[in-house]
Amino acid sequence: MESASNSLSHSGAKIMQLRISPFVRDILRCPVCHSALEDSDNALHCLNPECDARYPVFRGIPVLLNEQNSLFRSADVLSPQKAPFFGDGTKSRWTQHLYDWLPTLGKNIHPREHFLQLRDMLCGHGTKYVLVIGGRILGHGMQVLTQCPDIELVETDIAIGPRTALICDAHDLPFADACFDGVVAQAVMEHVVDPYRCSEEIHRVLKYQGVVYAETPFMQQVHAGPYDFTRFTHLGHRRLFRRFDEVDSGVICGPGMALAWAYQYFLLSFPTTRTGRAFARLFARLTSFPLKYLDPWLAHRPGAMDAASGYYFLGRKMGHTLEDRALVQQYRGATR
Repeated sequence: MESASNSLSHSGAKIMQLRISPFVRDILRCPVCHSALEDSDNALHCLNPECDARYPVFRGIPVLLNEQNSLFRSADVLSPQKAPFFGDGTKSRWTQHLYDWLPTLGKNIHPREHFLQLRDMLCGHGTKYVLVIGGRILGHGMQVLTQCPDIELVETDIAIGPRTALICDAHDLPFADACFDGVVAQAVMEHVVDPYRCSEEIHRVLKYQGVVYAETPFMQQVHAGPYDFTRFTHLGHRRLFRRFDEVDSGVICGPGMALAWAYQYFLLSFPTTRTGRAFARLFARLTSFPLKYLDPWLAHRPGAMDAASGYYFLGRKMGHTLEDRALVQQYRGATR
């Protein structure tokens, strides 16, 4: 965890330790009304008397959810029985080991290079604070950010994981306006009910000229059960971030991965038992994983822009909004 432990309350009294730095503690806000918070009895209390919300702190991790708007409840997030939203949470140990041993069907294309570009845009005078949404584990390519001494990652998620410093919902980010230098949302926007609201929240918490980096799928089947909602074309993804100036965008997972996923889910349509699905997944992985190795070669071709498994977007908050007529002029695919 990049951020230091904070053992002081907002008023200076020693009450509890948090897995966030003092700076991040200072920018925390109530996710309901955006008022300041004070530490109180292993919880955070909204200072707005009309709101008066209280938020638990679990093992140093603040749980800041607007339960009126969120799919999730604090009690569910903290419950071991309900916490694993992604996947069915019922795989046996040997089945999980088998899946870990099998070759994967996909591979991000040049993720390190994208995060090096993000790092170079952030580096400058003083510490840069980067909000990571969906950050309970370290994403592909993000090691370059953890190795930079001038960047502090504020890793948030809706679930507790090895790197989770704070629990929150991207629809109501519990931070002050214009407080972050960067935001990373890697494989997040497909799992939120309203991605446009989440994009607006990202815009709100970023400083002027702050940087956003997002990776989101297009041609992928459901992979998180009921918590999987939306897909985006390249232009659809660009419109999602229309309030940011584009620095770079393109294919992050290519047509080979898209084909392998479609093939696997085609086979998974047949079995009706857990054992049958396990064998179908095994067969699909062993017979289609080489397709992903075509993607680096295909990624920059116009046809790949129409057939990719997913896209990335790197942009800056500059006070401009992309109009839809200008949006369609940015089409880079092969279908005319």
